[in-house]
Amino acid sequence: MSEEPEAPEEAEAVEAEEELELPAVDADGGEPSVPEEPDFQDLYLRAAAETDNVRKRARRDVEQARARGVAHLARELLPALDNLDRAIASAEAEEGNEEHHLTKGIRLVQQELLSALTRVGIESFSPDGEPFNPHHHEAMAQIAVDGKESGTIVQVFQAGYRYKDEVLRPARVSVAS
Repeated sequence: MSEEPEAPEEAEAVEAEEELELPAVDADGGEPSVPEEPDFQDLYLRAAAETDNVRKRARRDVEQARARGVAHLARELLPALDNLDRAIASAEAEEGNEEHHLTKGIRLVQQELLSALTRVGIESFSPDGEPFNPHHHEAMAQIAVDGKESGTIVQVFQAGYRYKDEVLRPARVSVAS
């Protein structure tokens, strides 16, 4: 036979009984456990610490991006600085006099550029007489020199540049053999 459909009131009563949740009982059968209220102070401290970490990370990321930008710009400017050195050497060789107006002007531009690089933390280094370090120097030649220990830099062809701890361009040198 066919079952009769339940009356709407009976269906609602069955659903209400299904939704009714009984409190959880401890494993030992004692008092029912009540959900604890969240520790708002702990949550606040955790959120404050996370916010502080985000700020620190953002500052560090900005500083690293700034350093990469400065280093990139310096690498682009170093060839121009080298060309100024060559122009001064050429003008002095042709004139035979260091006091010519053209030479003074070129030297002034060179000094301004070097000063600008120094202000942002870029420094030139010329390692004459120091021990050779492949991380800071590029050996262009080896020369037998009396009185110099092997591995000592005896001549600097081109100065190196560094920004903080990063070598932007190694110094090009000759090393005693």
